[in-house]
Amino acid sequence: MAERDIPDGWSSARRTQSDDMTRLFNTEQSAERRYDFPATGSSSKSVSSKNKSNSKKMTVAGHSKETVPARSSSGRLPRWLTSWVLWAFLLAFVPGTIGFMAMGILFKLPSAPNCPAIFWPLASASVRMHCAQLAASKDTVKDLLQAIDLVKNLPQNHPLRSEIDRSVEDWSRDILQLADQSFQAGRLEEAIEIARKIPEDLSASELVEDQVDSWKLTWSKAQDIYKEAEGEMREQRWQSAFMRSAKLLRLNNKFWASTKYEELNNLIIGAREDGEKLAKAERLSKSKNVDNILKAIKLAESIGKKSYVYQKAQEAIPDFGLEMLELAENKLEQKDADEAIYIAQSIPPISSIEPETTDFIALAEAQRNAWTGTISGLEAAIASAEEIDSNRPIYQKAQKLISTWQLEIEDVSRLERARTLASQGSIGNLSAAIAEAKMIPRNNPRAKEARAEINSWASQVQTIEDRPFLERAEELALFGDTSSLKAAITEASRIRRGRSLYPEARKKIASWSRRVQRVEDQPYLDQARSLANSGDLRAAISTAKQIRSGRVLSRQAQRDINEWQAEVSATTNWRKAREVALSGTPKALSQAIRLARRVPRGTGLRNDARIAMDQWSQQLFDIARTQSQSDIVRAIETAKLIPSGTQAYRSAQSQIRTWRDYLNPPEPEPAQPEVVEPSASEPQPITGNTL
Repeated sequence: MAERDIPDGWSSARRTQSDDMTRLFNTEQSAERRYDFPATGSSSKSVSSKNKSNSKKMTVAGHSKETVPARSSSGRLPRWLTSWVLWAFLLAFVPGTIGFMAMGILFKLPSAPNCPAIFWPLASASVRMHCAQLAASKDTVKDLLQAIDLVKNLPQNHPLRSEIDRSVEDWSRDILQLADQSFQAGRLEEAIEIARKIPEDLSASELVEDQVDSWKLTWSKAQDIYKEAEGEMREQRWQSAFMRSAKLLRLNNKFWASTKYEELNNLIIGAREDGEKLAKAERLSKSKNVDNILKAIKLAESIGKKSYVYQKAQEAIPDFGLEMLELAENKLEQKDADEAIYIAQSIPPISSIEPETTDFIALAEAQRNAWTGTISGLEAAIASAEEIDSNRPIYQKAQKLISTWQLEIEDVSRLERARTLASQGSIGNLSAAIAEAKMIPRNNPRAKEARAEINSWASQVQTIEDRPFLERAEELALFGDTSSLKAAITEASRIRRGRSLYPEARKKIASWSRRVQRVEDQPYLDQARSLANSGDLRAAISTAKQIRSGRVLSRQAQRDINEWQAEVSATTNWRKAREVALSGTPKALSQAIRLARRVPRGTGLRNDARIAMDQWSQQLFDIARTQSQSDIVRAIETAKLIPSGTQAYRSAQSQIRTWRDYLNPPEPEPAQPEVVEPSASEPQPITGNTL
């Protein structure tokens, strides 16, 4: 086939697939040439030129008169022309050449048809089939449809019908495959459009709607999964979002399983990072710290509009601003107006709370002026509050404060007059100041301040009135004797409870009372200690008990009494222990040991008691060993009387175990019966004490 017969852009990739049809086409053309019908769309230029050339050669070889003139005018031929060898050669060469050229012309293959230039109503079936195969080889939807259109309407009884039907079916499936490629590439509408271009009268058309429904179902599932993942992202459930996105991998669509899956994962990762930012911002906002809340606002503002967390971040920003405003309100309640205004002014511009912030600052500045406590400050506060418009939420609060400040102006004047009177310092002026301040009503804003001033002035009056009593008592106490101290106590006791100098008077009275008690009780303590040193502990105890509980020296006296009583008890127990031990019986020795152990540690008799307990314990052990010779059970009971902490205790415990093992020997292990020869003498059992 000549290259000029194939239109630009037509692919030759599938030429090998149409070899059979091409041969059929060539056969048909050969038949047409036998009946002198030119092949449709064939070219004859090359054949004409070759024929002309051959004609020229044939003329030269034939030595025509026009081309080969006579060489001699005499009519005599050259000798070589009359040679039979030459004429034999010419007779053999010329006919052979002519026959060869004739056979070449006869068997020359026809040129391929020029498909774009063919007038299709007159085209044969083979030409249509050939051009259809060329078009289909390009493997595009347009060309495949063109190929189908070329051959589908050929007669049903045509010899090529089976081949045509098979090719049309293949081309239809190719179109459906191209549509699926568009679907896999993420172009659903394009895929549907391509698939529905398949003619409805073809068998492949029955697959179109099923395929379209399958595509739509897959696409709908993918969209649902994507939306579900987006919903999980908005709720900041990242793990669930990743699990949703993984479902895209199980879909029969490369676009959703690769491109959209990767896109969704990137969105989740980005949203998770933004979610972490928002979470950090929320943690910072809960710290009740202005700087941290400002950082929280900046973090929330850094989240972009395309983020799935953007909406929540935008909702959180006003909340952060309100938390700052709450901190400012707390500072204002603490009467720290400067800090409150600073916090409110630090709030970034947030449209939803900006009016509220502006009103707060205006009212805070008004309150700051009012807290100066001066008439000018109150008047300035009223003027600032009156500027708040009636349509503002804070308007009612401002009006209430204005009313309060107006009443406060009157009371400030009265309180200032009272302070002027009190500044003179006399009892009369202080009393007058108190009377003036009491005229301020209790429900007045200045009532609390007035009560504080009244209490202060009343305390000054009491101090002026009671100071002489305290000063006179201090003068009496300087003598230091019991009678002077008691007189000072009596004088200071004239200051009644609730008076301003009462705490000071009670402190001095307590000091003077301790001095009196020490002077009165020291002789009893000294006498008791003297008796104890002489050995009369019982008399010493009786003397020290004369110092009553609660007095200055009562703790010292009680400490001495406890020591003396311990010594008395130790002496008594030690004496009884020695008396009981004299009998030497196990019971007596055990009782003596118990009495000796009651001797308190730290006393002089404790060492003697310890030595005696070791001796008596050894006596008990000796008695137990003697008893074991006749009664091991009784010996064990005696040994048990030896107390721990004595020298004989460990030996007694070891002996008790030995005796118990003897009384209760372990059962022998069962032995295999053996035949034992009787011996002349058998061992006798042990009946006596082996100890």
